[in-house]
Amino acid sequence: MVMSEFNGSGTSWRAVKSFGLHVLGGRWFMVFAALLILSVNGSSYMFGLYSNDIKSELGYDQTTLNMISFFKDLGGNLGVLAGLTYEVAPPWVVLLIGSIMNFFGFFMMWLSVTDRVSKPRVWQMCLYMWIGTNSLSFPNTGALVTCVQNFPESRGLIIGLLKGLIGLSGAIMIQIYHALHGDDTKALILLLAWLPSVVPLVFLRTIRIMKVNKQAKELKVFYNVLYILLGIAGFIMVTIIIQNKLRFIRTEYIASASVVLVLLFLPLAIVIKEEFKIWKNKKQALDDDSRFNVVTEVHPEIFASQAQERPNFWTMFGLKSIFKQPERGEDYAILQAIFSIDMLILFTATTCGVGGALTTVDNLGQIAKSLGYPTHTIGNFISLISIWNFLGRVLAGFASEIFLIKYKFPRPLLLTLVILVSCIGHLLIAFGVPNSLYFSSIIIGFCLGAELSLTVAIISEIFGLKHYSTLYNVGSISSPVGSYIFNVRVAGCLYDREALKQTEALGLTGKAGKGLTCTGVRCYKMVFIIISAATLFGCLVSSVLVLRTKKFYKGDIYQKFREVELIKENNLVSTENRVVESKETEAKAANAADEITSNSSLNTPSNQHKFTMRSD
Repeated sequence: MVMSEFNGSGTSWRAVKSFGLHVLGGRWFMVFAALLILSVNGSSYMFGLYSNDIKSELGYDQTTLNMISFFKDLGGNLGVLAGLTYEVAPPWVVLLIGSIMNFFGFFMMWLSVTDRVSKPRVWQMCLYMWIGTNSLSFPNTGALVTCVQNFPESRGLIIGLLKGLIGLSGAIMIQIYHALHGDDTKALILLLAWLPSVVPLVFLRTIRIMKVNKQAKELKVFYNVLYILLGIAGFIMVTIIIQNKLRFIRTEYIASASVVLVLLFLPLAIVIKEEFKIWKNKKQALDDDSRFNVVTEVHPEIFASQAQERPNFWTMFGLKSIFKQPERGEDYAILQAIFSIDMLILFTATTCGVGGALTTVDNLGQIAKSLGYPTHTIGNFISLISIWNFLGRVLAGFASEIFLIKYKFPRPLLLTLVILVSCIGHLLIAFGVPNSLYFSSIIIGFCLGAELSLTVAIISEIFGLKHYSTLYNVGSISSPVGSYIFNVRVAGCLYDREALKQTEALGLTGKAGKGLTCTGVRCYKMVFIIISAATLFGCLVSSVLVLRTKKFYKGDIYQKFREVELIKENNLVSTENRVVESKETEAKAANAADEITSNSSLNTPSNQHKFTMRSD
């Protein structure tokens, strides 16, 4: 349909070139670029696949390994540096910094694990892990925050899609890894070094803040993209089931990865279709009426000047009014939001909820091994968590948006319910129910994704979008805090203690954790009982935020965006009218000048003589 428009025309090449440039500069292509960037941005969820290599090759105990995994969570969620960079620099700078950091961190880990450099100290491995995973917050911030600002009234949908794809990226990367390297988990670390670094570099100039111009069927486009992503998740899920029954060979891994990549690029067809509609309408408008030329000239300049505005230091942090918070939904300064009671409540709730879930993800390899699952199933558990993490993020984003618009159902209430459900997954692991790890992976993966998606949406609604790039990452700090409490101080210590007991019971000698492994339900039983209790506490804390924001969510939280758009439209119309009036005035002045010139020419002596002769 699109190409038929250009056929049979003498200016077809010029039209194709114009349309191609329009697509590359369009909002929908920017969304597609963000999807690709975040589809390879889930390195932190794959730690369980290569953690045993780090532990065995470098001779670490479980507590040390959990310390490294804490720095993984700290780096992946401590994105304040990325947020502050976004405040003062364009998105392409944020993406470039992330690519450089990602390659350095994971490449140094690969050199260490493969003995290409001398054995690093623990603090060096922690630093490499922090740099590598902290780099993920840069494309996350650069792509997601830019899309939210470009689609402010569809923030729940766009957050659900992009955050969901981050969750699904672990499963996507596993398919690519198996296709390229089979079961060589050390090679996976090298893949994590170069692939997430290259993709953002391709789209450096694509991700940028653009003018907000909502389309009539914008929601339908997002749903079409969602269907494709659900297709990817469904295909990977079926692949996992088949892989449990049959061991794939290299050719079969390549085939499954190829299908995933084709589906991943399928949204490009939707992008081209939508951008063609926009391009065609603009072209018709320019051809029909010249007054639209005034609009197209004025409109981008207004938005460009707004997009380039950068706050100064005092207004950005709000140092003079830290404890004078504005109304909910207004634009908070950074410190105003950080020291608000709402942020403290949200931070505490997500520390308990997300922290326990991340402990499960980081210890998944050791949990499966202690409960007697085959080694090759660890990748399946990670894929299950990744897929259901994606579904949790997407469904939480879309469902909460629908419930909020239609029924005024507050997002904090949905967050509270999700945290409560996650307790079930933790208890299944605690009591070691046979084959329960499959169900636990699904429940915990879904709840983790939903919690992350809901949290960033709540932050954007309560504290505004002006400093969202920073506040979005401030809220994410709860993840590494929870990970340190439950992963390092609880899981690591209790696991090593139980492993030492089993070693001594067998009459063997061992030093706490050094080369020791724990088997049986008791390895993680007390760990997940503690996590379940803490998660329940987080649920109660989250219910306080529900009560505090009940009135706010009963109102129209998107009203100010519609008012701003109306003001912009009125300004554009008045600007257009002034330009048209100016042109009309100039035209009248020109006509008057012509009349004066013609009259004066009639009064010249030669003309008077000609008139007299003709009268005679």
